[in-house]
Amino acid sequence: MVTPQITIVVVPRERFSYTRESLDSIYEYTTLPFNLVYVDGNSPSQVQQYLQAQSQEKGFQLIRTDYYLYPNRARNLGLAQVETPYVVFLDNDVIVSPGWLEALVQCAEETGATIVGPLVCHEEPVHEIVHCAGGETHVNVDVKGRRRLREKMYKQGHKVAAVLPKMQRTQTELCEFHCMLVRTDIFDRLGFLDETLLNSKEHLDFCMSVIQANGTVYFEPASILTYVPGAPLHWTDYHFYMLRWSDAWETSSLSRLREKWDLAEDGYFQHKYKIMGWRRKNAIIRPLAQNLVFGLHGTLLEKAFVFGLAKAEKLLNRYLTSRYVSSEHKRQPTPLVLSPKIREIAVSQGQR
Repeated sequence: MVTPQITIVVVPRERFSYTRESLDSIYEYTTLPFNLVYVDGNSPSQVQQYLQAQSQEKGFQLIRTDYYLYPNRARNLGLAQVETPYVVFLDNDVIVSPGWLEALVQCAEETGATIVGPLVCHEEPVHEIVHCAGGETHVNVDVKGRRRLREKMYKQGHKVAAVLPKMQRTQTELCEFHCMLVRTDIFDRLGFLDETLLNSKEHLDFCMSVIQANGTVYFEPASILTYVPGAPLHWTDYHFYMLRWSDAWETSSLSRLREKWDLAEDGYFQHKYKIMGWRRKNAIIRPLAQNLVFGLHGTLLEKAFVFGLAKAEKLLNRYLTSRYVSSEHKRQPTPLVLSPKIREIAVSQGQR
């Protein structure tokens, strides 16, 4: 038996109805030995039962909460169980491809990278349209001394067949949490992921923190995977999706990001405020409106339904968020302590 050097931590992204497809792909296309920690944040009963059965059959660790989780909270719950030199954070709506993990680990081993990100695609059919191929995330200081955030994802929307032959492994600044391989010793220096970033831009914060700590981020195009967004959603996904992308969580996250990195409230943030709720509108409101008008797309009636439903959903969204906050105060938080093995790995590599 080969001792695994990698732990995959799977967490809920925005829905639960793609759980089976994603987990099946991990076991079908991953040949390197790995540990798996699956964080299940209040999935519906059918998914819960499936994960329990798979955990017993395949021998992975299943962590279940009876409430929905912030993304970084879910990752930290999984991270606390990691005792390997590498951890891979993976969302529960991702389909991997053959050789995906081998390529990430090889890149880390050959470059010494702290973070390695794959070529991330989106939508079905899988592995055809680029979502992120590395990018930029850093702070620029303008002539007036204002600190401005720079964020850019490379090659988004391009066809993989057209751009992949020209791609090569390269150092970059940006990697998203759809899939991110990380050396676990970095957490001995940085601590756990920032849970005050509730739902947005947590990947920017982590990448910038790693680079600030003299770590490196690499893009590895030999590793390809696809995240599959959920529209239309299954009805059991609605509650989590609405909370996950709530206005309150996003406003709080953007405020925390500005405060933490001393950023100006410039056009970047103004644009985020203006389009807030766009995911809920596209994944919930528009499909509902189209059903109500029996497929008469683009009509005034459809636009009227979208407008009315959006206003009602805003009120419902505030209620769901406030109810979550109320119940959160009654819960005892699970104490998080970095695995002693992480510190042991850090010491052995001269990090502390």
